[in-house]
Amino acid sequence: MTERVDAAVIGAGVIGLAVARALALAGREVILLERNDAFGSETSARNSEVIHAGIYYRPGGLRARLCVEGRAKLYSYCADRNVDHLNCEKLIVASDAAEQARLAAIRANAEANGVADLTQISGGEAMKLEPGLRCVAALRSPSTGIIDSHALMVAMLGDIENAGGVLALLSQVVGGRVVDGGLEIDVGGQGAMTLRASLVVNSAGLWADQVARSIAGLRPEFIPALRPAKGQYFTYSGKAPFSRLIYPLHAPDSQGVHYTRDLGGQARLGPDIRWDAALGDYSVDETRRAAFVQSVSKFWPDLDPARLNPGYAGQRPKATGPGEEGDFRIFGPQTHGVRGYIGLYAMESPGLTSCLAIGDYVAAMAAA
Repeated sequence: MTERVDAAVIGAGVIGLAVARALALAGREVILLERNDAFGSETSARNSEVIHAGIYYRPGGLRARLCVEGRAKLYSYCADRNVDHLNCEKLIVASDAAEQARLAAIRANAEANGVADLTQISGGEAMKLEPGLRCVAALRSPSTGIIDSHALMVAMLGDIENAGGVLALLSQVVGGRVVDGGLEIDVGGQGAMTLRASLVVNSAGLWADQVARSIAGLRPEFIPALRPAKGQYFTYSGKAPFSRLIYPLHAPDSQGVHYTRDLGGQARLGPDIRWDAALGDYSVDETRRAAFVQSVSKFWPDLDPARLNPGYAGQRPKATGPGEEGDFRIFGPQTHGVRGYIGLYAMESPGLTSCLAIGDYVAAMAAA
């Protein structure tokens, strides 16, 4: 049986929800297809829940642009919709003179991205703000915060449904084809069907490249091969030691093992980055505790290893390799030449922060 629909969005993570919301609010008939039995149960549920300022990303890239735009939209949306969040600030800390010399370049990169509120402070000033911290200097980011990502997704789903959109769970896309006037996609599960859509947006996260390769007629050179970079977290029992987030200096492929906390005051450390995990592997390797302690003790010397407990793990859909900086890859008809298809690939951090801006970006691309 073939059903007709105006727009189909594949993947109900935070980005898929934001895209479906933007399309529905633009007046399009939208169905949001999710292979799991709940929305937002993969990458969107396994991250740091940080609202990023937009500091590190390559100026001119999509991650930089959409993070800065998305951060402003996200804070406004949370205030309007009473989504629990906290503008708690972040300190990027330098542990020695060599690291201190890098802070000016980080600040300059942030300013090139439109993030003009970073200030450099001395180690003494940073340690006065956060007793228990050790550093020689720091950058203070007042725009960084934390958010209840599940509450955000619930709010966006409400917007979708209020605008007439539909979420279909246990609806995995198993194949499809490019046809005149759009695409046909084959949906498995109990309600197996074929959908003929004028617009298909592939927001399948870790699985986006596999979904794209299952649709006949899409050009393979515009389907990046994704690698699941695994990140593990350890939680810290007892009272959270710092009120602000504490980050070490970043690497091109990772922001390093950092200290964050959730809105309930639970402290956590992570993520690390591992390139050898299988897709869908969310196990936590307890033997990594010592490596976490060694890394974090540089800025938190009083860390008690006995209070570190295995937390959870997530995976990031990267289109690059170890040591390489990535970017969002959003390919529409202007790039690949297939009318009615938009593919979202390598939608890693800061995807949560950027989600509302990504939704608007995709809706504008679809309307062009």
